[in-house]
Amino acid sequence: MKLTGTPFFVLSILLVPLSIGLLMYLWNRVRGPRPLRFGARLLLVAFAQFTAVTLVFVMVNNDNQLYGTWGDLLGTGSHVRAVPVPPAADATAAANGPEQPKVVQQFGPVDDKAVPKDVRTTDLKGRVSGVDGEVLVWTPPQYDDPAFKDRKFPVVELLAGFPGSSSAWFGSMNVSKQLAPLMKSGQIAPFILVSPRVVLLGGHLDTGCADVPGKANAETWLARDVPQMVLDNFRAETGPERWAVAGYSAGAHCAARLALAHPNRYHAAVSLSGYSDPMGEPDSLTAKDAHLREVSNPLYMLQHAQTPPDVALYATGKKGDGYEDALALQKNAKAPTAVTPVEVSGPHLTSTWEPLVPSVFTWLTQVIGKTG
Repeated sequence: MKLTGTPFFVLSILLVPLSIGLLMYLWNRVRGPRPLRFGARLLLVAFAQFTAVTLVFVMVNNDNQLYGTWGDLLGTGSHVRAVPVPPAADATAAANGPEQPKVVQQFGPVDDKAVPKDVRTTDLKGRVSGVDGEVLVWTPPQYDDPAFKDRKFPVVELLAGFPGSSSAWFGSMNVSKQLAPLMKSGQIAPFILVSPRVVLLGGHLDTGCADVPGKANAETWLARDVPQMVLDNFRAETGPERWAVAGYSAGAHCAARLALAHPNRYHAAVSLSGYSDPMGEPDSLTAKDAHLREVSNPLYMLQHAQTPPDVALYATGKKGDGYEDALALQKNAKAPTAVTPVEVSGPHLTSTWEPLVPSVFTWLTQVIGKTG
C-alpha cells in the first residue's frame, strides 16, 4: 500500500474510530488476573493513540510531502546503484557527443493524488552518477501548441528539502497550478519544470547534493544525468543562460551551491530559506566531513572562486532563517555574480514558500526566460 496513496489515507481515518470503539467495548470485558487486565487495557490505549498519531502524520505528510515512499520513511531505501569516479567533464556539457547514445526515456503518470495529471514521471538510471531515481517533468501550455512546434524552452530544476519528495513542488508547492495561467497570459515565460529525486540514501542521511566518495554521486546526478536526460527527451534550451535551479530549505542550499559550482549549466538559482553552512542540515554527509563542509558552503565558494561565476541568485529568508546568509552572499559577490536577497516572514514550511512562486518565476523570467 503506497504511503501517499488514497487507500492508506482512508485506512488511517477508519482505524481511529475503530480503535476507540474497540477500547470502549473491551475495557470491562477483559478477564484474568489484575496484571493481565492492566496490560491488556494499556495495549488498547496504546493502539488508540497509535492510530491517532498515524492519522496526524499521514495528513501532515500528504500536505507537505516529506516522505514519498515507505523506504524514505523507514530509512531503508537506497537509490545508489554504484559510486564510480565521475569523469572530469563539466556538468554542463550540453548534448551528448555522437559517440554516446541519447538517454531516451518513457514517461507515465505520477502515482500521487496531490500531483496534477499533466505532470509526468520517469525512472532514470544515471549513466554518469550511478544513481537511479524518479524524475518528474512538466511542460508549459505552449509546449504542445503547433505554433510553438519549433520552439525550445528554458528549464528550471526544482529541488525539495530534506526529507522531501520529488512530488512536493507539484503537490504542496502547487508550482504548475500557479504558473500555468500566468504562462498562458504571457506574464511569465514558459518553462519546462523538472523535479528529480533528492533523497538517495537510506538511514535518513542527506547527501548535501554533493559527490561523496564511496557514498553517492548526488551532484553528478543532479547536474549531469538529470539535465542530459532533459536535453535528450524535450525541446529544451541547451545553453546555461536558459537554465536555473531552485529549491527550498536543504534544496535551497543545494540550488545555490550547484549553480555556483556549475555556471556552465545554470545561470540562475533560487534559494528559499536556505543556508550556506551545510550544518544547517545536521544529517547531511557534507556537514559530517570537515573538508566537504568547507568546500560545499556557497559563501566559501564565492570567496575562493578564481573567477566570479556568471550566476544570478535570488535568496529569500527571514531573520534567523536564511536572511543573514543571503546578505552575506550579496556582500561577497563580485560581478558578474549577482545576489538578490529578499526578506520574508513565516515559518520554515511550504506554506511560507508556496505564495512566493509567482514572484520567483517573475524574476526567473527576467533572468533566463526572455527570448531574442
